[in-house]
Amino acid sequence: MATQKVGGEVDAYCTRCKLTLAHTILAMVGTKIARVRCNTCNGDHAYRGAPGTTDRPTSSSSTPRASRASSSGGSSASSARAEKIIISFEEQLAGKDIANAPRYSPKDTYQVDQVIQHPTFGIGLVTAVRGDKVDLTFRTDTKTLVHGRGGAPTEKPAFSPPVRNASGPADKPQAAPMDAPPDEAGSESPASGD
Repeated sequence: MATQKVGGEVDAYCTRCKLTLAHTILAMVGTKIARVRCNTCNGDHAYRGAPGTTDRPTSSSSTPRASRASSSGGSSASSARAEKIIISFEEQLAGKDIANAPRYSPKDTYQVDQVIQHPTFGIGLVTAVRGDKVDLTFRTDTKTLVHGRGGAPTEKPAFSPPVRNASGPADKPQAAPMDAPPDEAGSESPASGD
């Protein structure tokens, strides 16, 4: 294979033309082509080799990865990766005392692996505790809720409705109070006579 350089030509897949066409090399990273320009539509894009070609080194064995893993008894690199194990919600609750699960309250404090009865979400399992928050896993979702917010109950503030002193529209000036001196009342009355 000839060495490639910026300004040279290479066959690549054009994302605009949807064909493998001649392209001019615009940028390279080391020895790999990074960006090209299609000689047909003049579109710039990342280099995509012609379908069926690759710049990856070939392995000494031409067998697919799955057949190598099964033929070698599971000692290949692909089987060395940890398998993802999914534990169902029922398996997580196995052996837990669901009947005596306390009802959720933000005032109570919870520990990991404790079963909680939530009024909206149902039975849940505490999976993480972070400060004043807990992660509860329910059958359909995981929720983050608060806990340990107990303490002395606070008094609710007394409600006192606003007192309405004024009568009439708010955009009109108010008449002077009765106990005001007559000269102050007289100075305000011409303004109210619009």
